[in-house]
Formats: sequence, structure tokens, C-alpha cells
Amino acid sequence: MTTGTRGSTVGLTARSARRADRAGYVGRAFAAITAAFALMWITMPAAHAVYAIAQYGEPKYPADFRHFDYVNPDASHGGTLVLANPDRSTSFDKFNPFTLRGNVAPGIGMLFESLTTGSMDEVASAYGLLADDITIAPDRLSVTFHLNPRARFSNGDPVTAADVKFSLDTLKSRQAAPSMQAYYSDILRAVVVDAATIRFEFRNNNRELPLIAGGLPVFSHKWGLRADGTRIAFDQLAFEQPIGSGPYVIERYSNGRTITYQRDEHYWGRDLPVRVGQNNFDRVVYKLYSDDVARLEAFKAGEYDALVEYVARNWVRRDIGKKFDSGELVKREFPQHNGTGMQGYVINVRKPLFQDVRVRQALDLALDFQWLNRMLFYSQYRRIDSWFVNTDLQAKGPPSPGELALLQPLRQQLDPAVFGALPAQPDTDPPGSLRANLLKARALLADAGWTYRNGALRNAKGDPFVIEVLDDTAASAQWAPIMAQYTKALARLGIGVNYRSVDFALYQKRLDDFDFDLTTIKFPDVQVPGAEQLDRFGSKAAGESGSGNLIGLKSPAVDAIIKALMQAQTREQLLDATHALDRVLMHGYYVVPQWYSATHRVAYKNTLAYPATLPLYYGAIDWIISTWWLKTSMPTRAPAQASPQPQH
Repeated sequence: MTTGTRGSTVGLTARSARRADRAGYVGRAFAAITAAFALMWITMPAAHAVYAIAQYGEPKYPADFRHFDYVNPDASHGGTLVLANPDRSTSFDKFNPFTLRGNVAPGIGMLFESLTTGSMDEVASAYGLLADDITIAPDRLSVTFHLNPRARFSNGDPVTAADVKFSLDTLKSRQAAPSMQAYYSDILRAVVVDAATIRFEFRNNNRELPLIAGGLPVFSHKWGLRADGTRIAFDQLAFEQPIGSGPYVIERYSNGRTITYQRDEHYWGRDLPVRVGQNNFDRVVYKLYSDDVARLEAFKAGEYDALVEYVARNWVRRDIGKKFDSGELVKREFPQHNGTGMQGYVINVRKPLFQDVRVRQALDLALDFQWLNRMLFYSQYRRIDSWFVNTDLQAKGPPSPGELALLQPLRQQLDPAVFGALPAQPDTDPPGSLRANLLKARALLADAGWTYRNGALRNAKGDPFVIEVLDDTAASAQWAPIMAQYTKALARLGIGVNYRSVDFALYQKRLDDFDFDLTTIKFPDVQVPGAEQLDRFGSKAAGESGSGNLIGLKSPAVDAIIKALMQAQTREQLLDATHALDRVLMHGYYVVPQWYSATHRVAYKNTLAYPATLPLYYGAIDWIISTWWLKTSMPTRAPAQASPQPQH
């Protein structure tokens, strides 16, 4: 399970998920199909209905809770919140977030809801949203949800079990994104028990499957239905208005560059405990700008209300001026406890050039993080040294007995180094140095058959070592100084680098087709790993266009570890499996890890207010949309003051 969207859970196409990854919004823009919040209840001698479920242990909030701790139940409703591009996309051409092709409109997740929703101050719990009770079978091979009789779609129709079944069947079909099909593959079927009751049947006893079922985004079977009763193919839905049950509807949009959402005055769930104090703006508007420079200048000119800053230099040197000095614009770093998620140069191991692990390790040794952090990042970042950094999911030290129980049967398929210490990330602070790291890299390359001669690093055939680093045009200006330093270091090894910047649409297509050597990706953070790991690292996904397995990893050992992870029955078993996975991935050098920040850097207009209690696990933009409000419309108390876009 990925942290992020803690209201309704909406699935993401691999394509839009990657777009969100690059934006660093965990779960955002429908950040990941991996953000599902219906979780398995504790072992029960007999099935009985409950109001909420927890994957391990029990939910934080009791059955009679009135609202989440991190909201202000007295926040008044009103006004308009204006935001800019939440990712690198500069336009949109569809409203359907569940298909592969095209760019989905930002904010579209506000139209959809799921059977359950999580909270922003728990790692793995879920509370009824469209469902008002949940029953997990004693053998854990099915889960049954009863629908809240008040639940309504935006067209006024009641939400029925038939709609839930239609949603699952559609997202499991070939018309949905490949990542969707993979994510729901272990749900055998949805069975309509009656108009208000739906049962999901599973392939196996997997504690995450009730989570996945509860997090299913639900939409009306009438979405895409023509007046004559014929249906538009799901993968052909573009600007047909989605029919969901969420708190907002589309009011208007223009030229694929702006979109306005209006709060549904008939929204059915406004008084639910999981909705009190949330969705406080009458309207949410997105304006899409052509590049980062235009976006930043527009914010300073007052064209929109809040900015999450992912560029260290901007935060220190450019998010300044008269409006900041006067207090009209406010800068604040908000602490967060999210797992950071991996950010780095993804290496496409489908390419013969990168299939030797020694070559990949050499690329890692050439990145001088300490210099970048000191000279370009104003010492704001920490080095990423795990796929699960900043969580207890991160592997540390030598393998534990629990890890070894998983790894020993796979020993013949694994690098012997996996059974030793974790690899440390290269360090250039004294007594270390870039020169020393490059000497190690040169030795590794020589062992792999690459030697320097005739002005370049060459293999036995005389072919030069040349790589292309792919980026999208909107991001290239911010990444150019970083790439310049990395390119210099690689040149000292004799490696040629072509830094290729293309428009966002072509960039997405090339990622979908795995047509790249290296590219920077911010993977969504994960608090409870599960089925999303199949799309990210599974062998089957490596061959599916548009999947999340950008690396091209095909490893039976990794597949086996992911299977063990998904079948974990206790938190300890989950930790052992995740540590083992982290250990194998880090020893594989599939990514050149970059950096992370432990805070959300947010600049906003002083007319905005936020609750006194901050959440623990959250994406900044999602938190702003769901819990902030306008001070001018607040009749009582004012607020107490108290980061998948790559950070650079």
C-alpha cells in the first residue's frame, strides 16, 4: 500500500503514476493504484461486520469517532482554491485516470470514491466510506461490503453493488491500464449478493486483498453510456464526464490548460466522520503553466494560492520578494513521516549496455552527492540509501534470521554479496573523494570489459560507451546543472552522455515503450508494500508496455520475495520480506539513488488556514485540498501555526 490519497482511493495508470512520481506527489493525480485503504481485520473465529479494519492490529479511531484528529471540524466552507500543475504535464486530454494513453486532468480524483478510506495519521487502517460495514470471511478468502444506503453518484443515482462489480470488471479488463490489471489480478471476481451488498472473492489468503478491494475506485455503469444504450469503449473515454460519488464535480475546463471543480451541493457524504472538516473550498481550480519558471513567477504574481517547492535553489533564492517580506506570501516547512520512496536515475537493464551489475555500480560511483548538496542544494537534502528510506521497511546491517529464511532457498539466483552487508552509497567527504570513487568505477568497468582507449571507454569490439539521459523539456532547466556535474564525472571515465530533452507527451510515450537508457524517476512512497510491487519489479510487468517496471527487472528471486511479501500474515513477516527485497534491489544497482527531504516545503497565501494538528503521512497538495480553508470565511478560530516531482 502506498501512502498518499487518504480520502477516496483512485487508481492510476502506470503513465499518470509516473507523471505523479516525477512530481513527487505520493498518491496524487491519482497517484497510485497502490494507494488502497481497505485493510485486513485481525483473525476472527467467525465472520462479523465491522465499521473499520486494520491490516495489523486495530484501527486508531473507535466506532463512535466524530472526525479525524488532523481536521478542523469548525472550518467553514467557501471560496476558491487555485493551484498550478501538480506534475510535469502542461496540458490534459482526458478525464479518465484509469487508462494508459493520454494525459489526465489534474485533480480528477476528487470525483471518485472507494468503499473504504484511510486516515493520514495511520499507516494501515481503513474506515467505511461508500461501505457502512465490512465482513471478512474466517478463511480470509473473501470480503463483503454493505453499501451505505445514502451513497449517491453525482447524477443522483444510488451507488449499487452492480456499479461496484462493473468498476472491478472494467479495471481488470484489457481496456484499463496494464498496471490496473496486475493490481487487481488476485481478486477472482466480485459477486452481487443484493443491490446493497458486494462480495469480493480472492485467489489466495493475502492480508492485502481486502485492502485492495476496499480501495477500488467506484464509478457508475452509466459512465460512457450513450442515449441509445450503446457504450463508448472504456479506453476511448476522453472528455465524457465521469460519474463518481466524490465531493466535487467538473464545472468547466478550457483548452486542456485549466479546469474548475465545484463542490457538489448535493454531496451525499459531507456529514460522515471520515469527511467532517474536509473539502472546505467551494471551488478548486487548476491552471497549467508551460514550465517551472512560468509557474513560479505566476505564484509570486498572485495567480494561484499554494506552491509545493521541490527545487532547493528556488526555496532559498527565488521564493523571495516583497510579498514574502510583507507576509502576504508565507513559506513554511511542514514535517512529515512518509516513507520517502526511491528517487534516482533509473537504469534500463533491457539494454545490453547495462546488463552487467559492475557497469551499473560504476554509474553509481560517479555521482558526487556531497558536492551537489553543498553547491547546488544548500545542504537541504539527505542521500537515499534504500528503496524504503525513512521507514522501518529499510534493510539495515547483515540479513536477519527472518530475511535469511527467505533468501537461502534463492541463493543460487542471487549475488553472494546479498548475504553480507548492505552496500554503502559513495561518499566524497574527506577522507573520501570523487577521484577515489572514479578509480573504483574504472576498475569495475575494466572487469566488465570496458577500457579507455582512443579517447573513449570502449569494449572489446571498439564500441564507445555512450548513454542517453532522457528528460522532459519542462524539467530540463532545473536538472541541467545537476546533469552537467554528473556528465563531467562520467567523462572522466570515458563515458559519453547525451542529455536529451523532449516534450512531455513524447517523454511519456518513450517511458511507456521503455525507449530510454537513464531517466530520473520519483517512485511513490510505500508504508505497507503489497501488490504494487508486482507492477514495479515483477517479471511479467517488465514485458508489458506502460507498466511501472521501468527498470526491466526479470528476476525469479525477486518474484518469489514479492510473493512472500504479499502473503505476510504478521507485521514481522512483512518486514522480513521487505528488508529482503530492499537488500536484493540495492545490491542490484538498478538505480543511481539521489536525495530526499524530510519536510514538505510549502509557500502559500496568508489568506489560507490549516488545522492545528498536522497529519503524519500525507502529500502536501492532497492535504491542502482536503483540510485547509480560507481565513476570510472562517467565523471562529484561526489555525495554530505549527513531498511521487523529483527534488533538485
